[in-house]
Amino acid sequence: MTVLLWIIAASLLGGVLSVLCAALFALNARAHWVNALVSYAIGALLGAVFLDILPEAIRLATNGAVLSGTLLLGILLFFTLEKLLLWRHCHHDHCEVHEPHEPVVSHEPHGRSGMMIMVGDTFHNFVDGIIIAAAFLTDVHLGVVTALAIIAHEIPQEVGDFMILLHSGYSRAQALMLNLLSSLATLVGGVLAYFALQSMQGAVPTLLALAAASMIYVAVADLIPGLHQRTRLRDTLEQVTLIVAGVSSIFLVNLMVGT
Repeated sequence: MTVLLWIIAASLLGGVLSVLCAALFALNARAHWVNALVSYAIGALLGAVFLDILPEAIRLATNGAVLSGTLLLGILLFFTLEKLLLWRHCHHDHCEVHEPHEPVVSHEPHGRSGMMIMVGDTFHNFVDGIIIAAAFLTDVHLGVVTALAIIAHEIPQEVGDFMILLHSGYSRAQALMLNLLSSLATLVGGVLAYFALQSMQGAVPTLLALAAASMIYVAVADLIPGLHQRTRLRDTLEQVTLIVAGVSSIFLVNLMVGT
């Protein structure tokens, strides 16, 4: 299978699969499942970054200091984007989108919060497509691992987006359709990046560093703080176990695919 086909398959599978799984979780209102997915996603993201993406970026880079600076700049960039409400996702226990209640329809049909979520999510999915393309252009194995990590963190994110759309006045069918359409931005970003990066391979280490920065930021700044809402020893042990499981799954993929 060619690299382009890998990118198309990973983008479509990642987007559609995450949306369908998110719809299943959201419609069944199983908040505990979402909490478990968040812990697993943290491990998958950090595992992909430190076991695959950063080592590959370091191998390809000609200047380690520039690469480290790009990583730092990326973290600051994603902090700024989140402050601008582009990448604002809720993952903690007490967020309204995870409460196991029936959706409350807003007084303003198709409210602004729902549309804001769709704008931010579409941008997020587009960037995910670029990250997937950069990884596959570097190495198919790296692309597979990166795509798996992105799928892992997209599911709990999409659950939150789905519930916010329901709260904003959209029907279940409309919320599902909007999320599916938004997920196509991953494919668009992946295909555009494939053709753009063919002639600028020198930019791949920089893109990999930015990909690592985005995953670190999502895991550390967006997902991990929500885990602190559950302070019981049982919850902590469960979280640590699932984080380790996420890291281990990336490690096992490395063994299966071959480094």
